[in-house]
Amino acid sequence: MAQVEKRGGLLRKSSASKKPLKEKVVLMYDEIFMTEDPSKCSPRFWEELFLMKVNLEYLEGKLESLDGEELMKIKDNINCLFQHCIQALGEEHPIRVVNALQTLCALIRGVHQKNKSTSGFDIINMLMGFDKAELCMKNLMESLDSLLCAEGSESLKSLCLKLLLCLVTVTDNISQNTILEYVMINSIFEAILQILSHPPSRREHGYDAVVLLALLVNYRKYESVNPYIVKLSIVDDEATLNGMGLVIAQALSEYNRQYKDKEEEHQSGFFSALTNMVGSMFIADAHEKISVQTNEAILLALYEAVHLNRNFITVLAQSHPEMGLVTTPVSPAPTTPATPLGTTPPSSDVISSVELPLDADVQTSNLLITFLKYSSIVMQDTKDEHRLHSGKLCLIILTCIAEDQYANAFLHDDNMNFRVNLHRMPMRHRKKAADKNLPCRPLVCAVLDLMVEFIVTHMMKEFPMDLYVRCIQVVHKLLCYQKKCRVRLHYTWRELWSVLRLSTNAGQWKEAASKVTHALVNIRAIINHFNPKIESYAAVNHISQLSEEQVLEVVRANYDTLTLKLQDGLDQHERYSEQHKEAAFFKELVRSISTNVRRNLAFHTLSQEVLLKEFSTIS
Repeated sequence: MAQVEKRGGLLRKSSASKKPLKEKVVLMYDEIFMTEDPSKCSPRFWEELFLMKVNLEYLEGKLESLDGEELMKIKDNINCLFQHCIQALGEEHPIRVVNALQTLCALIRGVHQKNKSTSGFDIINMLMGFDKAELCMKNLMESLDSLLCAEGSESLKSLCLKLLLCLVTVTDNISQNTILEYVMINSIFEAILQILSHPPSRREHGYDAVVLLALLVNYRKYESVNPYIVKLSIVDDEATLNGMGLVIAQALSEYNRQYKDKEEEHQSGFFSALTNMVGSMFIADAHEKISVQTNEAILLALYEAVHLNRNFITVLAQSHPEMGLVTTPVSPAPTTPATPLGTTPPSSDVISSVELPLDADVQTSNLLITFLKYSSIVMQDTKDEHRLHSGKLCLIILTCIAEDQYANAFLHDDNMNFRVNLHRMPMRHRKKAADKNLPCRPLVCAVLDLMVEFIVTHMMKEFPMDLYVRCIQVVHKLLCYQKKCRVRLHYTWRELWSVLRLSTNAGQWKEAASKVTHALVNIRAIINHFNPKIESYAAVNHISQLSEEQVLEVVRANYDTLTLKLQDGLDQHERYSEQHKEAAFFKELVRSISTNVRRNLAFHTLSQEVLLKEFSTIS
């Protein structure tokens, strides 16, 4: 008997003399692409179609192969297929539901490819027809909401989220995707919250749910009232907020882990031995090779949560075991090397490791620490456009945190001390600090360390002025809080306040440094006033080195004769405003994320094999 080979919807016999045979589902697709109604000759056509395994590649390819006129001729059949898909979502048999979801994905993607140059209204008309669009989308969203909230199959929920991501990202600019008007009217916000608040669902679908929410929040956010923004801003359920924080923390932690693994592999290899012999003149180039793909989608979700919901600030300090120290077998997550912005979800096994009970011998961490470590990696190299955007978003998030009263309270809390091992850029003039030497300090010290690290390591020819200004703003907001609340922070400021050195040396920065030094008139006045008094006290009392108490005694005795210049408004700062200053940045960022999410919804991610194994019997 001749062997049968399957290729592109065709069943080919090994004998070259025979014509290839098409799968039955492909034949049925071909009938849909005729101008006649396929159910006229076969009344059970639609019922049988959803029992057939979907051929995504063939269906999308067929849609893409037609020109505009040909597509309009079969618009009624496409509308009919779309409507029957929605009807099938209400079927009791899961295989029909799976096939309907798969078909909807193919229809949306295929029609989108044909309508790239036209408006979203054409996509709506081609898929549903203007006259039936409102009812169709209402039924679709209600069905998806029911499937996401039901106790049923996790695979079905995963496919529902994939369909929603496909629907949201059908256009590069999501604000031009008119289909989303129906997603705004028929909200699935509560279904997303339920996934995040329920640990089993969160482990399986948390990543997709968080990315979907971040994208929906950015639909026409500056032009109209977005219900997802309103609802996200008032969420106060602790389980939901903690669940969202865990998903974000795990995605960032996975990035940190991958970077650390590559860094250790790199340092233990041939290059490490070579640099020991010839020096580190090429260390910067080598460092670029170990960079790991950034994840702007999850970073956007963190930003929206911090920016919109003040209750989420408490989640930043929620303690959990240090994820890097918890040993759990991790299956490698699929990667897409061609995409510039990573949106691959982490393994569900790793997500579950976050929720292990605390151990007294295990270093505790929290979302803020994980985020600071992530930021210290992506902010090292800002030459690449995507890393520049990622670093900018990190600084915007830190700006929001630095001006929040509650966040500042736990940042400066002496009872909340952590060892935060930030990644430091390899440089010729300094050695890498050993992890074991890190002191336990309030979290604000780690934030300042991160800002100082960026400032002192990015003195480059193409000066990143925007990022520098943001770093200084973060430091300024923290200092304003410290002055207002009379907080004295034990921190080494020397690395940050070294402008004086540049002002006394001949060089290109001398003039600018002199201006800054002159602006520090009060600091110089204090130094010039007390230094001679301290030296005189030491000489009179024959003391080579004064104690803190003795210095304080000198300061108190001579404070009345100190003259300072009154500076107004130094403890005031401008509040962060997204719409007025950052709208263009976020529009471009969301466009990039949308494009990448759509690209990652490849055929293999919508594969039916796992689903069919789960529903292997037909009742």
